[in-house]
Amino acid sequence: MTTVQIGSRKSKLAMWQTETVAGMLNEAGMETTVSSMETKGDMILDVSIAKIGSKGVFTEELEQQLQSGATDIAVHSAKDMQSILPPGFGLIAFTAREKVNDVLLALDTELNLDDQETTIRIGTSSVRRIALLKHYYPHVQTVDMRGNLQTRIQKMRDGACDALMLAYAGVKRMGYAEMIVKVFPEDEFVPPVGQGCIAIESSDQLSAEKTAMIRACLNNADSESCLLAERAYLRKLEGGCSIPAFGLAVLENDILTLTVGLASLDGTTILRKTEQGPRKDAEQLGARLGDYILENGGREMLAEIRRSQG
Repeated sequence: MTTVQIGSRKSKLAMWQTETVAGMLNEAGMETTVSSMETKGDMILDVSIAKIGSKGVFTEELEQQLQSGATDIAVHSAKDMQSILPPGFGLIAFTAREKVNDVLLALDTELNLDDQETTIRIGTSSVRRIALLKHYYPHVQTVDMRGNLQTRIQKMRDGACDALMLAYAGVKRMGYAEMIVKVFPEDEFVPPVGQGCIAIESSDQLSAEKTAMIRACLNNADSESCLLAERAYLRKLEGGCSIPAFGLAVLENDILTLTVGLASLDGTTILRKTEQGPRKDAEQLGARLGDYILENGGREMLAEIRRSQG
């Protein structure tokens, strides 16, 4: 029987994702073992992701395991993946996608973001969410908030903020959906590339036979088409989770509709573009929109963002 060695971060959400993947492989007749670890991004919680100084803050240690052969695959949240992987690594599968929206969690079920008379403090570490909040809700305050979901909820209970802005997928998977007080519309709060999807990474040293078996079991063709388009866009920007970029592809009848964009850190300017194309041209569509954003103010905006992040 084929055994697949899986690498994962240690957080509860990462382990939920990993156990889901392991279960799918088990059902397909493969045995699995799991090796879990803390990554740089898990351990350094007092500094923003943009300032840690590594493009692979949640992936580097897992990639070392893949390279050494200690593991066959690593399980990631697709939104945590840098746009350009190190040489010798690739994403071989994308799972079926959960609802992609950002949501607001609060202890006060009556909390209303439109109330401009009350100071509302929202905990988030995402530069995209902060920029979009500044644009659509300039009266709210943001509080830098890192750590796993359980840690953030405890910080909110302790009074560090009034609400948390998070991805619906993680909130649902961890069983906190009843705390959601607002679902942000994805046409305004366009999610980051890959949100709601699990990505499977491997080293190119993994045998073609094992790669094909894993891919046949885990890969969702519709998710893959959407993610290829989104990631091709982000690759043009040479971006990851430290820039306020967004991208969402939706597939219908083999036609992809891709919405992408970039916000200034202060939320005053948002560049946005939507185009359609056949799914077979997913990467060309993403690259074309990346060029459009860069050529229409994005290049200058990115330079300013990177200067500000120092």
